[in-house]
Amino acid sequence: MPSLKDLKIRINSVKSTQKITSAMKMVAAAKLRRAQENAEAARPYAERMERMLGSLAGSMAGREGAPPLLAGNGRDQVHLIVVMTSDKGLCGGFNSSIVRAARRKIRELREQGKEVKIFAVGRKGRDQLRRDLGGLIIGHLEDVGKPRLSFAVAAKLGERLAAGEFDVCHIVYNKFKSAMTQIVTFQQLIPFALPAGGTASASDVVYDYEPDETEILESLLPRNIGVQVYRALLENEASEQGARMTAMDSATRNAGEMINKLTIFYNRSRQAYITKELIEIISGAEAL
Repeated sequence: MPSLKDLKIRINSVKSTQKITSAMKMVAAAKLRRAQENAEAARPYAERMERMLGSLAGSMAGREGAPPLLAGNGRDQVHLIVVMTSDKGLCGGFNSSIVRAARRKIRELREQGKEVKIFAVGRKGRDQLRRDLGGLIIGHLEDVGKPRLSFAVAAKLGERLAAGEFDVCHIVYNKFKSAMTQIVTFQQLIPFALPAGGTASASDVVYDYEPDETEILESLLPRNIGVQVYRALLENEASEQGARMTAMDSATRNAGEMINKLTIFYNRSRQAYITKELIEIISGAEAL
């Protein structure tokens, strides 16, 4: 049974932890608001670019001379998985959910006889994956959000991915829905994934393009990679802060409950100790 001194030390330790988790919760809440605004502002542009490129790509489907980023290289053997996680922990299951989804995808591809390569964005994903899949990691990138996440960083990463040696490239990240909910999302970057059906819908407006579709696609497809990477990074940043705020709120409440339980146990132990002392004193007095 722990002594009263040990219980007091433990109570003070939990109180210190509670102060830290409460402070981290408030910091994450402040960062979440800005990150959420940035992620929501980037969605319309990225989605409209995808729709526009889908319309262009639908008209180019099956033609000769289509850009490589659209038509691919004709093979489907080497797959690159870009795993986007955070550089820091203490954010609940944010990182582990992404890594689990990536592992499932990698296992499925390898069972199909495909060759898989991994590019890790974020320290936590790299550290988890290199335990059993270290031989597949061909590169990693850390601190992409320092001092501030910018499109220039995403564009450089997009250029690096476009120049890689693979047949198909997917990114996996957490799409922000709310502070308590993040959705693990896979998105094919290279070659560009056509909309369902492969062509523009009949309700879409038909446009004449100047210059022609090939030149426009050659210019926009590389830019689209940077835009989609930037959106994924923004979604991940908002999801990370939301997950951290939720995790720290839960940790703060758990610490409060532990403090209450330890305080009750301390008071009972102290009362038992006092009662024991009184009994010994009374017994000694009666013996005299």
